[in-house]
Amino acid sequence: MNKTADHRPVLVIHGGAGTIKRDRMTPEREAEYRAVLEQSLKTGYAILDDGGTALDAVQAAVRVMEDSPLFNAGRGAVFTHEGVNECDACIMDGTTRNAGAVAAVRRIRNPIDLARLVLEKSVHVLLAGDGAEQFAVEHGMTLEHDPAYFFTEHRWQQLQQALAREAAERGEELVQLDHAGDDHLGTVGAVALDRAGNLAAATSTGGMTNKRFGRIGDTPIIGAGTYADNAACAVSSTGHGEYIMRAVLAFRTAALMAWRGMSLAEAAERAVADLTGLGGTGGLVAVDHRGNIAMPFNCEGMYRGCIDRNGALRTAVFRDHGD
Repeated sequence: MNKTADHRPVLVIHGGAGTIKRDRMTPEREAEYRAVLEQSLKTGYAILDDGGTALDAVQAAVRVMEDSPLFNAGRGAVFTHEGVNECDACIMDGTTRNAGAVAAVRRIRNPIDLARLVLEKSVHVLLAGDGAEQFAVEHGMTLEHDPAYFFTEHRWQQLQQALAREAAERGEELVQLDHAGDDHLGTVGAVALDRAGNLAAATSTGGMTNKRFGRIGDTPIIGAGTYADNAACAVSSTGHGEYIMRAVLAFRTAALMAWRGMSLAEAAERAVADLTGLGGTGGLVAVDHRGNIAMPFNCEGMYRGCIDRNGALRTAVFRDHGD
C-alpha cells in the first residue's frame, strides 16, 4: 500500500483496568505484561505504518492480547459460574460507523475476528451465543471444540475464590481470598488513527468471573464499551461493565467533544468522572482525528500503551508509569 503524509498514524491499547495490586506485581510479572502490550502495539502499528486501515490495525492489536493467557479475553478469559468461558467482542469503523459485535461465544479463539466478520458479512450488528457460532461456521471459521485451550489455572482459581466468597456470604465456611474485589474487571482493547485520517475501535473480553444467567457486559454494546466516529474520536472502555453501560462511557466521550466542544483529554476525563459518580471502576483509551491520545482511569492501575504520532512507543501499568 502507498503511504501518504496526510496523517501520522496513532495506536493506543489497553489490557484491562482495576485492582492491580502493586505489592503483588513482581518485576518479572510486570515485564511479561509489558512484553505482550509491546507486541500488540508493534503488530497493529506495522499495519498503520504500511498505509493499512485503522480497522485492520485494531483487530490485529486485539488479537495479540486475545492469544495471551495474561489477559481476560480469548485464551485468558475468566470462567462463568458453570465453569465455562464466554467471550464478547466488538469492532467499529469510524468512517461509516458500521460495527460488528458478538456476545457469549464459547468456541471462538479470537472473538474479535468474528466481530469483524459480523461487521462485514451480516445485516445485524450484534450476534450472541450459538447463533453467533453458527454464523462463524457458515462463513468459514473453525470452532475450538476443546475447552482446554481457554483454561488457565489463575482464572480457575479466581472462580473457586468467587464461589467460596458466595459460600461465606451465605454463612458457610469462610475462605481467605487473594483476589477478592477484582472479579468484574478485565478487558482488552485498541483504538487507532490511520494515514487516511480514519478512526477505529475494537474491544474484547471474557467478562466477569462467576457471571450467571447469560450476563453480557459493556464490551459488545455500541457506545458503552466501544465507539468510533471520525468526527470526534475512537474509544475502548474497560472496567465494571454494569456501570460502563449506564454511563454509556465510550459514546459520552465522543458526544462531549462533538456537542460540548471539549478536547479529547477534557471529554475523556469528564466521562470517567461520570463513571466514578455512578460508583463504577474502570477507564478508557481514546484517540481523536488529530492524533491526540487519552488514557484516563479511576482505579489502581490499567494495563495500557501507545505509539503516538511521533512514533514513540510506551507502555504503563500504574498511575505513575508514563502519565
